[in-house]
Amino acid sequence: MKTRRLALLVLACFSACALAAAAAAPSESDEYTRYELLAPGTSQFHILYEVTATSPGAAYFFNPIRKGSEASGESVTDLASGKPLAFDVVSGEEARRGGAADAEADVSYIRVKLPRPVPNGGGVRLLIDKTYKDPKSYSVAGDTIVFSRSLGIRRNSIVLPAGYEVIECNVAAQVLREADGRLKVSFMNLALDPASVVIRARRLAR
Repeated sequence: MKTRRLALLVLACFSACALAAAAAAPSESDEYTRYELLAPGTSQFHILYEVTATSPGAAYFFNPIRKGSEASGESVTDLASGKPLAFDVVSGEEARRGGAADAEADVSYIRVKLPRPVPNGGGVRLLIDKTYKDPKSYSVAGDTIVFSRSLGIRRNSIVLPAGYEVIECNVAAQVLREADGRLKVSFMNLALDPASVVIRARRLAR
């Protein structure tokens, strides 16, 4: 009897630990965000967000629409096949019911129907395409444009409008030229906290 009780206790502890580990495991990995600043004065920037959904067995992936940002033009692609995926926009409460345990009640989420359940030890690679309008993040100050935003993703790049040059950047970054001539500020955030990025740029003298 004692042996059986001990076995049951060990099994219960193992199950509790497994559940805790599953709850603590990240639901996504290998994220990369590209911000393309649209015409100055529009306060709009195009976002290309690559991410791997990693929660074993998950049928849906949830991507938050940041508070203060007006989203439009959303689309989602399965990068393994190149095919578009179905999605809708749901409340934070509905996202929680769908499996996003850390979803905020006052935030809206893009709910993506995955093309297949996430396999154990594997993932589903996605591309989420959207445009944000956010005057607090992208503004004009005199003869300069300013991109000021807290970025929690590790790998990021910010592409300036055509004809603009970087005059200030508060994070260590590479400045590269795109094939079409636009400049791209690329950086990796190695800190645990989001990076408060501020980039200022001005139009090149003709």
